[in-house]
Amino acid sequence: MENIRKRYRWIDIGEDARRQYIDAQATFTAWEDARKAAAEVRGGMYWKQQGETDYLIRTSPRNTQKSIGPRSDKTEQIYRDFTARKAVTEQRLSDLADALERHQRMNRALFVGRAPRILIDILNRLAKEGLSDYFTVIGTHALYAYEATAGAGFGEAAALATRDIDLLLDIRKRLSFVARMATVGTSLLKLIQKVDPTFKLRDDQKYTAVNSRGFEIDIIRREPKDSDPHPLRLTDEDDEFYAVPARNAGLLLDGPRFSAMIVATTGHMARMNTISPAAFVRFKRWMAEQPDRDPMKRQRDVLQANMVEELVVEYLPHLQQQET
Repeated sequence: MENIRKRYRWIDIGEDARRQYIDAQATFTAWEDARKAAAEVRGGMYWKQQGETDYLIRTSPRNTQKSIGPRSDKTEQIYRDFTARKAVTEQRLSDLADALERHQRMNRALFVGRAPRILIDILNRLAKEGLSDYFTVIGTHALYAYEATAGAGFGEAAALATRDIDLLLDIRKRLSFVARMATVGTSLLKLIQKVDPTFKLRDDQKYTAVNSRGFEIDIIRREPKDSDPHPLRLTDEDDEFYAVPARNAGLLLDGPRFSAMIVATTGHMARMNTISPAAFVRFKRWMAEQPDRDPMKRQRDVLQANMVEELVVEYLPHLQQQET
């Protein structure tokens, strides 16, 4: 990105809010690590007598069972190590969850975040089920990740105006995704309904779910290539999303990534995985050039591209070096 003349208004969140974001982010990333560690010790272990012998049994969260082996010095040590690790890990996760609640209150008091709560809840649900790595947020909601990292808000209300979130499915990981969904044991739509039970698939667009307030979730995929299945239904559940092909979406999958903790107006936090600001600018400019693009959307595409470009120059100049 070239140096550009400043032409937009930015919202300065203030030094107190910036410090709070940094402190909350440190706790949030520690909590993320603790959650991963806790996931490795989900379930339990117990001794089960079969005949004259005790066997060590490992149980999963879904209550499946696996025998580790008969009682011996080795399996007793495995049992002791597991129970000790589980206790320490769960205590650490609980302590960090309490700390996050305190940061949530501080975030709200200092007006740290601007993202809608529904966006935070959707991202956290995907993360809880181990699905974050399969989806990339594209479109307008990516702006919340950029402004959170910059410590400055977009001053043009039109830039952030949207009632839908676009989730780009990484179809290159489809086999892993299918296996993960089998472990989750339900459809993606049902997971989203745990966030808001009013989400329903649109009859005319099976890739879109809309809730009672008109907020939409679209599942996007790259255009079919090689052995990509088409059409693509996410799971075999009765009521489930299809993923719709989007022009040039493959370029977004192959491009550089960007990840940031975003904060809701309520103070709640979530991690957003999205595309780099430079990729966002390129894609928005390309969309604005399409002859069939709605004129009003074309204007917003240009506005968003210009604002993200200026945001990087003004607040995130290190990203310019990474892109060169």
